[in-house]
Amino acid sequence: MADIQAAGTGQESPGAPVAADASAKQPKSVRVVILALMVAMMLAMLDNMIVGTAMPTIVGDLGGLEHLSWVVTAYTLATAAATPIWGKLGDMYGRKGAFLTSIVIFLIGSALSGMAQNMGELIGFRAIQGLGAGGLMVGVMAIIGDLVPPRERGKYQGMMAGVMALAMIGGPLVGGTITDNWGWRWAFYINLPLGVVALAAVTAVLHLPKKRSKARIDYLGAGLLTLGITSIVLVTTWGGSEYAWTSARIMELIAIGVVALIGFVFWQTRAAEPVLPLHIFRSLNFTLMSIIGFIVGFVMFGATLFLPLYQQAVQGASATNSGLLLLPMLGAMLVTSLVAGRVTTNTGRYKIFPLVGGVLLAIGLYLLSTMDTDTTRFISGVYMAVVGLGMGCLMQITMLVAQNSVEMKDMGVASSSTTLFRTLGSSFGVAIMGAIFNDRVKDEMAARAGGLGSKVTEQSASLDAASLAKLPAAVREAYQHAVSAGTHSAFLLGAVIAVAVVAAAVFVKEVPLRGGPQKAGSDEAAPLPVVEAV
Repeated sequence: MADIQAAGTGQESPGAPVAADASAKQPKSVRVVILALMVAMMLAMLDNMIVGTAMPTIVGDLGGLEHLSWVVTAYTLATAAATPIWGKLGDMYGRKGAFLTSIVIFLIGSALSGMAQNMGELIGFRAIQGLGAGGLMVGVMAIIGDLVPPRERGKYQGMMAGVMALAMIGGPLVGGTITDNWGWRWAFYINLPLGVVALAAVTAVLHLPKKRSKARIDYLGAGLLTLGITSIVLVTTWGGSEYAWTSARIMELIAIGVVALIGFVFWQTRAAEPVLPLHIFRSLNFTLMSIIGFIVGFVMFGATLFLPLYQQAVQGASATNSGLLLLPMLGAMLVTSLVAGRVTTNTGRYKIFPLVGGVLLAIGLYLLSTMDTDTTRFISGVYMAVVGLGMGCLMQITMLVAQNSVEMKDMGVASSSTTLFRTLGSSFGVAIMGAIFNDRVKDEMAARAGGLGSKVTEQSASLDAASLAKLPAAVREAYQHAVSAGTHSAFLLGAVIAVAVVAAAVFVKEVPLRGGPQKAGSDEAAPLPVVEAV
């Protein structure tokens, strides 16, 4: 099997074009490695989907219902905090070693989680899993950035979008099947064979230049960033649920996060080898892609969270069917991502996609906000498809443009930063849209069903199909109207936020993508500019 050599290394001059014969050697061999990378990417994306389905069974076996949220929070915190550090380690010491290490840590966390005997152990082992998961997505994106020039990278966008769609649809189905037939522990053990396949394939066929950085790791910067990110995620996780938004605990976390992040930015201007080099933000395109990535994370995870709630409570779908009913959105996202990738590869043009994607995303979210108790599944499917078309124009293009906007030596931190902003956006989206949804549901239930309505929703603003069927008809109807009102408010906020994508996309500069065709004797034969000043 052919070995694979990176198309570029950290020793390249900024913006140097990839050798003309590099892409000619790629197709067959690169597909083998990218297939292995997609398996690793699937590990990270499937995990939460599968575990979420298994959680009721896990709580029934281990107990500790009061600590249930920490099973997810520990994983999310560790993933977010580790993401930028993995990117920097790959830049300093080589991407292959960092990526393989992250897979091993993820598999160790998976095995230990499957063997957990109580909720405390499970939470700790999930944190170990999250540390590894932080390097999986970053490693995939950064390695593809090394192997494939930006101009050719669009060919592989469909694969990444397909993995994402498969994880979102298949995760709950696989999780339910595994839990029902094999037991909840296999929700974690299933990662082991997939991880071993990814490890073996990447080890055998991926050969990247080795790096030996003499600079010391920026431990202070890593610590400050971890503290800041942890505080932000805890604020968005606990605010409005565990603690009131104005409570002392939330105010303390906000203060700690702000101070830590200000200290981090100050230190990064002085560190010899900063965890997150601030000079990458001098690129206007990179900064804009970070903003767009944050917004996409904000609205996408909100949509995938509240649509199943609406489908189950208002349209009467089962938990399994509500996942399948997301197919119009995910299918549209996959098709558009394929088209966007091909067009970008063939023409080198990409500015149109953030613009069109932002417009479609805003329109689609607004259409979703108009849904009520009489909206049919067909109509809601059309609305979801519009959102999917918008996300398909944005999901992979943001990473491609961000990577094209930095030097090759900063590929890892560029990939990790873009991933981090999307992760933080999802945390804020779920928290803010969730708070608006819950408050609206509770207000509507109190108004329509009085004291009984308040009692129904005091434990949770969302009920599953089985619990809903047991409610008196009048209360059930009130709850359906309340959920419809809650999704209206959440999606309307998402539509307003999505307008910012259009505003940001207007300022994107269409800098030529590295690795594109160049004409001899023309200006295009000169090295392409990579970092454009703000």
